[in-house]
Amino acid sequence: MAKEGVSEGSGDGGVTVPKRTSGAAGKGGKASPAKGAPKGAAAAEKAAAAPARKPPKPPQSRTALVRQARRINRELAEVYSYAHPELDFENPFQLLVATVLSAQTTDLRVNQTTPALFAAYPTPEDLAAANPEEIEELIRPTGFFRAKTKSIMGLSVALRDEFGGEVPGRLEDLVKLPGVGRKTAFVVLGNAFGVPGITVDTHFGRLVRRWKWTEQTDPDKVEAEVGTLFPKSEWTMLSHRVIFHGRRICHSRKPACGACPIAPLCPSYGEGETDPEKAKKLLKYEMGGMPGQRLKPPPDYPGKAAPPLGAAG
Repeated sequence: MAKEGVSEGSGDGGVTVPKRTSGAAGKGGKASPAKGAPKGAAAAEKAAAAPARKPPKPPQSRTALVRQARRINRELAEVYSYAHPELDFENPFQLLVATVLSAQTTDLRVNQTTPALFAAYPTPEDLAAANPEEIEELIRPTGFFRAKTKSIMGLSVALRDEFGGEVPGRLEDLVKLPGVGRKTAFVVLGNAFGVPGITVDTHFGRLVRRWKWTEQTDPDKVEAEVGTLFPKSEWTMLSHRVIFHGRRICHSRKPACGACPIAPLCPSYGEGETDPEKAKKLLKYEMGGMPGQRLKPPPDYPGKAAPPLGAAG
């Protein structure tokens, strides 16, 4: 088989090549430019014989991009009508601490760890006055437990001393707390205070780039660009739906394309497994018939509750 851009025939490509008196086809039956042919004749032959390349696809218009993004969001809303934050919490303080602990681990592991933590230290005042070594031991299963202990104790001190023991409901206040960035702040604001925000975690960033909503990799820039595609009122639930989809179907290494409900809308369809039966085996959590991440999921969650720490299942 000829290499790309080189024809298997000898086509002249508009260049006159004198015939050789012997062995005209040469080795392998391919004609070669005669000695003394104009410089670049061989390259001209190859270029002329190569199949014409398709013109590049024109960039999507802004209007088309907005329509595509909002249609995907509507489809995801149908599929994940039960989308929710996958951290167990009963108040803003618990959600704040759980979100800080969720860095570099799964929500499941956090949910299995926080019951003992919150039973022993239910308020910012309690956690601020705790023995660090005891906290480290309690949160050890979440990984990076020394750094996380410093963060959750530090934010508890700040809440006690600067906010009267209450979690503030403003972005500018939350991001001043130890271990709290914009992502964590928007999780708390959106789910504990009803303030719209886009949560850009690894799943969200990966999917919005696959869908061509943005080419940015910096979370703040992703947040800004994607935010312009939707009404502000949609931001929090959009985040939940996209993250749900990333965890259940549109995986990082091998997306389950053949089982994806938005496959017809996806510009990256085919990056993963397209065979429907094989794709079904890649589905996770309730989509794959397995337990979810919460020990205490919402009533409308269609899957199974996660098991406590150390339990089988």
